[in-house]
Amino acid sequence: MTANRKVQQPVALLPTCYSELLESLKARIRQAQIRAALSVNRELVLLYWHIGREILQRQEQEGWGAKVIERLAQDLRREFPEMKGLSRANLFYMRAFAEAWHDEQIVQQLVGQIPWGHHCVLLDRVKNPNERLWYVQQTLSHGWSRNVLVHQIEVELYRRQGKAVTNFERTLPAPQSDLARSLLKVSSATTRG
Repeated sequence: MTANRKVQQPVALLPTCYSELLESLKARIRQAQIRAALSVNRELVLLYWHIGREILQRQEQEGWGAKVIERLAQDLRREFPEMKGLSRANLFYMRAFAEAWHDEQIVQQLVGQIPWGHHCVLLDRVKNPNERLWYVQQTLSHGWSRNVLVHQIEVELYRRQGKAVTNFERTLPAPQSDLARSLLKVSSATTRG
């Protein structure tokens, strides 16, 4: 009976600064994970842009149609079965993405910082290039999830910006001025409806 029992080891006394060290290391690991995820996202978005640009150029030069893109999707998925995002529909998104963002520098420096799903939402719902760029910037500034981005587009936040004249920017610090402007917009929208 005693052979099956584990003998408990006495708990060693930890140094007094151990928990501080542990918290510091956990924070560093989390920060590194976030940086790695952002880097992977930026590279993936840039890859999608390059694929889309290549498709766009081939269509213009050689008259490619949907059948070629469908075959391309099949062949790419067969070659890279572990990689998601190589469907026919996504290749069309890549093409639209390259068409929407002509400049690779903008893709590398700004646009590549938000997830691909956000781009698909923007391509589907926002046709104006200036408005699309504005939503990208706002997503980066405020850390919007895809659902929040969809909501902001649906409530036409871009069109409502600047409608209410306030002195919030001059009199309140940035986070409070943003919140105050948002609250003012919400209250004016509900009183009109």
